[in-house]
Amino acid sequence: MADQQAQPDRELGPVLVVIPTYNERDNIGKIVKRLHTALPKVHALVVDDGSPDGTGQLADEMAAADDRVHVMHRTEKAGLGAAYVAGFRWALERGYAVVVEMDADGSHAPEDLPRLLDALHDADLVLGSRYVPGGSTVNWPKYRELISRGGNVYSQVALGAKVKDITGGFRAFRAEVLQRLKLDTVASQGYCFQIDLAWRTIELGHRVVEVPITFTEREIGESKMSGNIVREALWRVTKWGVRRRATQLRDLFAPKAKTPSNR
Repeated sequence: MADQQAQPDRELGPVLVVIPTYNERDNIGKIVKRLHTALPKVHALVVDDGSPDGTGQLADEMAAADDRVHVMHRTEKAGLGAAYVAGFRWALERGYAVVVEMDADGSHAPEDLPRLLDALHDADLVLGSRYVPGGSTVNWPKYRELISRGGNVYSQVALGAKVKDITGGFRAFRAEVLQRLKLDTVASQGYCFQIDLAWRTIELGHRVVEVPITFTEREIGESKMSGNIVREALWRVTKWGVRRRATQLRDLFAPKAKTPSNR
């Protein structure tokens, strides 16, 4: 069971922040320190994919010195989606009531997390959004912003999702939502993983809300974004959109069941 000391709010229950890492030794200590300054009682799980720079070893040292920090070691770089799914399972097995996604590189400000958790009182999934009023990006290359905005607009059109920032990776789930998402069937990675889980949540009828955040481009290390990640997102979102349209057409032209007449 999750330690009750992980509770920032008795109504929400214990909170775990899942932080995937690969070569983030220069960032992980700073981001966890900021997290615990903002919310001293939350727990953090570092999911390290065998970083050759020693990120995992540093995380172990942090965990040994602080019982709010936990570490999961994975033997290979299997992608962001697989790391998050592993972290979600770890959280659910230990009874955490809220599970948060957050990057290790400082692009997501832990100082924004209290507002996400506050919004979760009236929602099932809260998305930290760059593209709602009050949201912003800092020091982001223009081409990256264009890719992000384009991906969000395409997802809105293809999926009919009324979400401004469905690709963002700073978000808070209620545990019962994750339990319903059939995590074993999630194959998407990176950029597309975020769309996948948000869309599954919407399809299940859960309430999704957006809270403005400030996204800041990393100062140390290299971005994990690649052309393959963008292509995967385009292909999968197109497939999901076609499936959605096919379902709508089938429902539109399906024979209507006759209502028995009263005699």
